[in-house]
Amino acid sequence: MSHVARDKKKLLSRLRRIAGQVSALEAALEADVDCTDVLVQIAAARGAMHGLMMEVLSSHMAEHVVAEADASKRSRESEAVMALLRTYIK
Repeated sequence: MSHVARDKKKLLSRLRRIAGQVSALEAALEADVDCTDVLVQIAAARGAMHGLMMEVLSSHMAEHVVAEADASKRSRESEAVMALLRTYIK
């Protein structure tokens, strides 16, 4: 069983919280809420997405890089993670 399937309940819970934050952000924009409050909502949603990313990435690293016995597979996975991080950090 993959780490995503194993952690599905926890990950979906995080995702649903993020969806709630995004919905609250949309409602705040619709209601012409003060820009400072909108910025706080944006920061909260971004932080929640970052937390989800780190949760999945941590499990991925543990299962597909650290625990991988085959050196060539481990190298490919490491390169794939680095490419992903370069895109994510932009």
